[in-house]
Amino acid sequence: MTGGLLAAPLAAGAQPAGKLHRIGFLGNSTAALEANLVGPFRDGLRELGYVEGRDVAIEYRWAEGQYERFPALVAELIALKVEVLVTAGTPAALAVKRATTTIPLVMVAVGDPVGTGLVKSLARPGGNLTGLVSIAPDLEGKRLELLTEIVPKLSSVAFLSNPANPFHATSEKQARAAARSLHLKVEFFPVRAESEFDRAFLAMSGQRPGALVMLADRLFLHHRARIVEFAAQHRLPTVYAYTELVEAGGLMSFGPSYPGMHRRAAYFVDRILKGGKPADLPMEQPSKFELLINLKTARALGLVIPQPILLRADDLIQ
Repeated sequence: MTGGLLAAPLAAGAQPAGKLHRIGFLGNSTAALEANLVGPFRDGLRELGYVEGRDVAIEYRWAEGQYERFPALVAELIALKVEVLVTAGTPAALAVKRATTTIPLVMVAVGDPVGTGLVKSLARPGGNLTGLVSIAPDLEGKRLELLTEIVPKLSSVAFLSNPANPFHATSEKQARAAARSLHLKVEFFPVRAESEFDRAFLAMSGQRPGALVMLADRLFLHHRARIVEFAAQHRLPTVYAYTELVEAGGLMSFGPSYPGMHRRAAYFVDRILKGGKPADLPMEQPSKFELLINLKTARALGLVIPQPILLRADDLIQ
């Protein structure tokens, strides 16, 4: 898979032959697990006229779900003299910010770039960073509302969170405020690394929550199969931040289109390669959020999805 990503040529476009631009792509997971994100990014470049191997060369580095690897991987990309870096999520973006103030960074799906100190403002990011934001007001509240509509007698919800992700402090505040208005009891179970899943799952099963919400985090996306398996074993209705977990057998997801944001990241890369400064490129917020429901999983859990929610869904897995 890695070889395919590195070697597969992009279709010919309108860019004139000339300098070969080197792009660094810092992945949170693996080439196989992020193929659905890398593909749209490369498609976006092709649509803008770039031919890989002629106009651009993309250097990939993969953290394999281990955030502690970010500094070394960023250093490798900097040593390759890349002209622009691309990465997704807050922890990876912070690792780049700590490593360089000169190489432009296009961030994809960062949670709260202002609150976490990545940029000065969305309109004028300043420094060497710009890109796309994944947050919206009360997003965690909307996920909780979906659960209460599907499980009317729901009283308690477990949250899977990662304290190593600075954005989760904001997400937790959102969730607690929404839970109070919905009269729900919520508890957060922290997982900072792969080794902490067993302890978190054991504690969660002891509390016997009525449902589970997974906060957006690339560590969780990397270990999607493990999380979906736990939810199935304990018959937990679950709402995820990523469609990939629903495709892997989870109940439902609600959030922005991450493949769409990766495609749009190519626009920012194009502007930078043509001389644009990240500081002057306003960050973009998602305009559309997608609801995906796995009906097979709903049946296995004995749940009947209300018709209004089915009509709201962007896609249904039968």
